[in-house]
Amino acid sequence: MTRCFWCNDDPLYIAYHDEEWGVPSRDAQHLFEMLLLEGAQAGLSWITVLKKRERYRQVLFGFDAERLACMTDAEIEERMQDPGIIRNRLKLQAARKNAQAWLRLEDPVALLWSFVGGVPKINHFSGRGDVPAVTPEAEAMSKALKKLGFTFVGPTICYAYMQATGMVMDHTTDCDRHAQLS
Repeated sequence: MTRCFWCNDDPLYIAYHDEEWGVPSRDAQHLFEMLLLEGAQAGLSWITVLKKRERYRQVLFGFDAERLACMTDAEIEERMQDPGIIRNRLKLQAARKNAQAWLRLEDPVALLWSFVGGVPKINHFSGRGDVPAVTPEAEAMSKALKKLGFTFVGPTICYAYMQATGMVMDHTTDCDRHAQLS
């Protein structure tokens, strides 16, 4: 199988590329999880977060927004000692703050998908140099989420999020998944 330029030979990465990345998701739980994981990835490689994803699920209450919104400072400090996650206090505090903001949304799925008009945007990029890091849609999402109280949702994070959750389909045209998801 031919894959996108960014996919290395790690089996976890291959499975993520082949089964999840770019597949449209309208599942609120998945969308929330991915929003927090994309924020955790800031400044790091995605494979780093992917390898820690299962541990994140354990220590962040299965990405249960209601439980996570009530996470205490003591629980954050406890997690700061866990080598199975990225031990960054600001990112852990952001997970709690983002859970609180998520719970204030009337319909988070509709809000997030509104930035692409409710349907996946199918791109036809031929290679690495064609895929943008930011788009006007991602800038609009970032601005709106920040206004709603979210953090670690800059435009680059938002575009990566849109790619990961299939709001935009950025498998390159030389990748077998492009034809499958187009």
